[in-house]
Amino acid sequence: MAICKNVHQQTLLNQLREVTGTTDVQLLQQALQVSNGDMAEAVAFLTEKNAKVPQQDETTYYQTSQVASDRYISVGSQADTNVIDLTGDDKDDLQRAIALSLEESNRAFRETGITDEEQAISRVLEASIAENKASLKRTHTEVWSDSPNPHDRKRIDSCPVGLKNVGNTCWFSAVIQSLFNLLEFQRLVLNYSPPARVHDLPRNQKEHRNLPFMQELRNLFSLMVGSKRKYVDPSRAVEILKDAFKSSESQQQDVSEFTHKLLDWLEDAFQMKAEEDREGEKPKNPMVELFYGRFLAVGVLEGKKFENTEMFGQYPLQVNGFKDLHECLEAAMIEGEIESLHSAENSARSGQEHWFTELPPVLTFELSRFEFNQALGRPEKIHNKLEFPSMLYMDRYMDRNREITRIKREEIRRLKEHLTLLQQRLERYLSYGSGPKRFPLADVLQYAMEFASSKPVCTSPVEDIDSSAPPGGTTGQQLPPPSTAEQDSLPPLESSGPASGPTTAPTAAQQQRVPIHKPFTQSRLPPDLPMHPAPRHITEEELRVLEGCLHRWRSEVENDTRDLQGSITRIHRTIELMYSDKSMMQVPYRLHAVLVHEGQANAGHYWAYIYDPHQRCWMKYNDISVTKSSWEELVRDSFGGYRNASAYCLMYINDKKPFLIEEEFDKETGQILSGMDKLPPDLKQYVKEDNELFDKEIEEWDALQARKAQQEKLALAAAAAAAAASAASSISTSSSSPQPMSIESSPPDNAVPQQDPEYMEQPSPTNDSKHLQEDTERAISRAAAEQEERSPEALLNAAIKLEYARLLRFAQEDTPPENDYRLQHIIVYFIQNQAPKKILERTLLTQFADRNLAFDERCKSIMNVARAKLDLIKPEEVNMDEYEMWHQVYRNFREMTIFMVTGLELSQKTNYMEALMYLIYAYQYNKELLSKGLYRGHDEELLGYYRRECLLKLNEQAAAMFESGEEPEVTTGLGIMNELVVPCIPLLLIHDTERDLLAVEDMRNRWCSYLGQEMESHLQEKLTDFLPKLLDCSTEIKSFHDPPKLPTYSTLELCERFSRIMAAVCRVPTEGR
Repeated sequence: MAICKNVHQQTLLNQLREVTGTTDVQLLQQALQVSNGDMAEAVAFLTEKNAKVPQQDETTYYQTSQVASDRYISVGSQADTNVIDLTGDDKDDLQRAIALSLEESNRAFRETGITDEEQAISRVLEASIAENKASLKRTHTEVWSDSPNPHDRKRIDSCPVGLKNVGNTCWFSAVIQSLFNLLEFQRLVLNYSPPARVHDLPRNQKEHRNLPFMQELRNLFSLMVGSKRKYVDPSRAVEILKDAFKSSESQQQDVSEFTHKLLDWLEDAFQMKAEEDREGEKPKNPMVELFYGRFLAVGVLEGKKFENTEMFGQYPLQVNGFKDLHECLEAAMIEGEIESLHSAENSARSGQEHWFTELPPVLTFELSRFEFNQALGRPEKIHNKLEFPSMLYMDRYMDRNREITRIKREEIRRLKEHLTLLQQRLERYLSYGSGPKRFPLADVLQYAMEFASSKPVCTSPVEDIDSSAPPGGTTGQQLPPPSTAEQDSLPPLESSGPASGPTTAPTAAQQQRVPIHKPFTQSRLPPDLPMHPAPRHITEEELRVLEGCLHRWRSEVENDTRDLQGSITRIHRTIELMYSDKSMMQVPYRLHAVLVHEGQANAGHYWAYIYDPHQRCWMKYNDISVTKSSWEELVRDSFGGYRNASAYCLMYINDKKPFLIEEEFDKETGQILSGMDKLPPDLKQYVKEDNELFDKEIEEWDALQARKAQQEKLALAAAAAAAAASAASSISTSSSSPQPMSIESSPPDNAVPQQDPEYMEQPSPTNDSKHLQEDTERAISRAAAEQEERSPEALLNAAIKLEYARLLRFAQEDTPPENDYRLQHIIVYFIQNQAPKKILERTLLTQFADRNLAFDERCKSIMNVARAKLDLIKPEEVNMDEYEMWHQVYRNFREMTIFMVTGLELSQKTNYMEALMYLIYAYQYNKELLSKGLYRGHDEELLGYYRRECLLKLNEQAAAMFESGEEPEVTTGLGIMNELVVPCIPLLLIHDTERDLLAVEDMRNRWCSYLGQEMESHLQEKLTDFLPKLLDCSTEIKSFHDPPKLPTYSTLELCERFSRIMAAVCRVPTEGR
């Protein structure tokens, strides 16, 4: 087929471009023409130092134009950039290596029918599959594990379904989501039925490859429509892509190659079906009609014109040197601007213009953000800012508007020339002068006016300075008497008494004093010293004339400057509105999707922003995470210019063809089809079976959790029974209490890092009981002193009231951060969090029922009355489940505080590795508590600051180790990143706070900065392997280290430690946090 031939020729052009670094399309075509398609000779031709380009005749140029006639116009492949190095000195060895590589590639194509482009894509896929298989062996610190709780993976209502990253396949997710959200494309895929002959053995390689892939894509789309899962696994589709090619290498390639090949395969699949459905007629391929358009190439060669029509799919645009999408398009539509080509010997005027004759409904632009650095022998990413609109009008690029566009382009060219002249003229006004320093002319005239108007002086500026004064103020020499101002500022010893005259010996203090002008300490200058330079002599007449001239000149300059600025503004506005008339706004294309790449040329992460026309908002599709976004966030991540993220592909859709994004309606009922109703019967059954498996997984999980809850309840009941039997009921939160959040108690020697002895202290659990016992006894003593009736019940009631009043004052008191009464007594915590009255009463009663009260008869009798009252409380009066819940919440609060205190103490000692896990868990547990009440936890901003600071410090340490280049240090540094920092990054991303996002950006930028530096090959390999993990933008909470073991503190010790560490950390200014 002619199209296949063109595809192969375009592939050779792309390969030749990458191998040689030459971007001139016509020169590349000429090299192929001269070498008769022999790639080795073409490379030799282009790499020869003194190669000269032969003259082209009209026939040659026309034929090379025809060679480029191809619907697949795409950015040159970034393949094999580190396989062939153009920086070597030995050109013969270089050319032999290139020739051998190309001969091998051509032989592979002849033997297998697989092009180099296909092999390049194969390497991407094999890398992804290998990463997927390797992920099965990863430790729990790695990034691809699913949550064991299926409820975490359950889809919420009709939220869009994400795609699991099965190992460096974020590029697959971004492209597939963009296509899936084109509802017309979605319908075409879901309703695709393979040709009847597919039931027989496939007849050729395309059928063997494309039809199974098409079926897996249908399965994947059906799950994205009707699955109950929050995200689905695309491994089987990726596996088929990988199996389609045979390659042993595994290099990351440009994702545009994948998009190109994906559409190519889909086109082939639909072509087979179309040919079967329309025997004898020219079949219509829906993929071609949806994604491919045509343009007219209008060329001029040596004054002679030629035209030919070409097809295109993804339209490539260069980014470098342009500020917005229209500038890119203008440059792409005019090649050479009809000027001379390639060399001085060829003086003929040649070039061509492109004019769209037919635009596809889905218009895709590839933004070429990667360029080959010949000096370094590798590709580099272009981070330049490039703006693009949400609504793009293509009228100016259409063939039918060719003449009017040329007129407007000529007008814009003329306006820009005039604009350049005006800007140059304005610059002369704003940067006046002939020296290295320039100033605005209006300011220069103002300064001259101020000088002329200053009070004249009649002496030289050096005449009033005593030339006899020593330059350095040598001691032991008579100094001039200080001025009045200086005398006023002297200490009494130096300023008292009259001067003794020239013959009087100075005092020791006067001998040592040196008069130095101190501009920051001396209150004012001497009164006889002028503030500014001034003219020596100027008459009133001279001053009047000069002021009049300067005023007039300054006014003229200001008017000229305003006129120039106004003219420049008007020209800018005229250029902006050049295409704003209605006749040039008839071909509107609305932005549908933006595919974003973050990172560098050889490592990074992909995600997509896709517009939802039904919710009228932008959605961010980042692997398994699908969240609402905004145009502002899209601009921040996509325009580029100030960070490592930028758009590499823009997908626009014809705004006059709403069927592209309209939902399908039921033909009988007229209702919108949604969910499972969209699917044909075979896919309904497929999704139903998968949903049943997921439902079963949820049921099994719920049953397991119910059994665990029952076991915990029985254990709590047994503990409560034992406590009742021993009469040791207490609100103590010692280590014998049930531990929240699966934190288990451990022996003292395992509680903390052994190198820190103060954390190994294990106070007796009775310390808390003593603390409460003393409070209780004080309340009883006060009640006995104030109460006339001395019966045990009356004393108990009075003591409880006194104790409650004391604790209520604590709860209502406004205290500094280092003094938290909630840690001192559970009732304070309950009051601040509005616990039910019955819970407060039973908790206080339990406090007075403690058998550890003093053994005098009065306390014993009160304790017995309290215990009797507890026994009389009926189950319906106090909900024991609620009672236990509130006490468990308080235990959680205490434990979270221990996490926080320990983490902050370690952080203050710069032991960041051990501090991190304490702070991570403190932050997470604190957030859980605060989600249920403002006073249930601690200052979230403070914890967030130290968590963030700890990660940044560890990142700095790891980066410094990597920079050392020593193997043990590098391994340790990357271990810190993989084991500690990388697993914690999603915790900073999920809440999307500005400071956390900036911290993540700082960490990533530090490591990305190494990509442009020279380093050993083993370091480059380690960095390339590590960066995709660091740049993964998924907000999925990954499992990592278990919570660290906690030290056991008494209430008194915990309060003291909390007070000390809070006093220390709160000295950090708030703005610093």
